[in-house]
Amino acid sequence: MESIFPKDMITCQEWSMQALNSVINLADRYKLERNAGISHTNVLDGKALFSIFYNSSTRTRASFMTAMTQLGGETHTLNPGALQTSVGEATKDTGAVLARYGDAISVRYCFVKDKYGEGNYVLREYAKNGVPIINMEDDMYHPCQTLADWMTIRERFGAEGLRGKKFTISWAYGNYIRPVAVPQSLVLMMTRLGMNVTLAHPKGFELDPNIINQAKTNANQADGSFNITNDMDEAIEGAHVLYPKNWGPLSVMPDMKKAEDLQAPNKDWKMTQNRMKMAHKSAIYMHCLPCDRGLEVEDEVIDGPQSAVWDQAENRLHAQKALLTMLIKNRTKP
Repeated sequence: MESIFPKDMITCQEWSMQALNSVINLADRYKLERNAGISHTNVLDGKALFSIFYNSSTRTRASFMTAMTQLGGETHTLNPGALQTSVGEATKDTGAVLARYGDAISVRYCFVKDKYGEGNYVLREYAKNGVPIINMEDDMYHPCQTLADWMTIRERFGAEGLRGKKFTISWAYGNYIRPVAVPQSLVLMMTRLGMNVTLAHPKGFELDPNIINQAKTNANQADGSFNITNDMDEAIEGAHVLYPKNWGPLSVMPDMKKAEDLQAPNKDWKMTQNRMKMAHKSAIYMHCLPCDRGLEVEDEVIDGPQSAVWDQAENRLHAQKALLTMLIKNRTKP
C-alpha cells in the first residue's frame, strides 16, 4: 500500500491534511507519553539523520538533535563550509552520498542576502536522492515551525475548535531583517484549517504573490477567509491568535540597505499590552523566537499570561519527533 506521507517535508502545502493530521496526533501522543515517563528510544534505533546548517540556529538545532536522541537514533551535524559543495561539488551529488550513509537529511538555508528562492532550490537539489529531506527553514517555508504552531493552537482551542477563529499574522519591527518563511508558511497552513486569517504589514512588505494566491485558494476550499491589511490595529481587533514578527521586504531584497530603510519608519508596529486588550479575551500571543524584546514585543506581553511562546518552543520537539517517525521508521531505502 502506498504511504500517505510524501518522501520529503519541504512545505506543508505539499502534504495532504490526512498526513499532516497524523503527524500532529502522533506529536500529541509523544508529548503525553514523555510527560508520563514513557521512553521512545526504540522507534528509530540505529537510524541516522544528517543535519546541515547553512545558518545559525538554537531551537531548530537543539530540538532536532534531542528528537533523534529520544527516538533512539543519532544526529550527525555537518558544517557546510567543510563540505565539498563549498568548492564546487553539485548539491545533489552530496545528497546522493549522504543518502547511502544515513536515513534522512535535514537542511537549513534561509539567507536573506541571497536571491529569493535560492534556499528552496538548494533543498530541492538535496531532495534528488532516495532518503527524506526535511526543511529546517529555507527562504520560502518553515514547515517544522508551522507544525509546532498548529499543535500549540490546538492545545489552547481544541482540535475541533480552530474553524472560524481569527488568526492574525502581523509584521513587526525588528533589529535585523528576517526571512519570510514563517509568515508564508502560516498563511498557507492556517487557511487550510478553516481559520479566518488576517495578514497585516506596512506597504512594501508584501509576501510572495504565488503564496498569497495559494492561501486564498486554501481559504475558499476550507470555508475560511483570508484578508490583507496595512493596519496592525485592524488586524488585531477581536483576534484569537496574535503572531507579530519581523520579516524582510521582498520588494527590495536582497538589497539590505533598501530593506532597512523601508522598515525604519515602522517602529510603531510592535505588540503591546494595549494591543493585546484589543484582541479576543481568550487570545494568545505567539512568536517563533528569537524575538526582539522592546521592538517586536513588550516584555509584559511575551512574559504575560496570554503568551504561548514557551509551549511553541517545546512543541518543536514533539512535532519533529512525530515527523521524523513518519518519514523514517517504515521507509525502505532504495
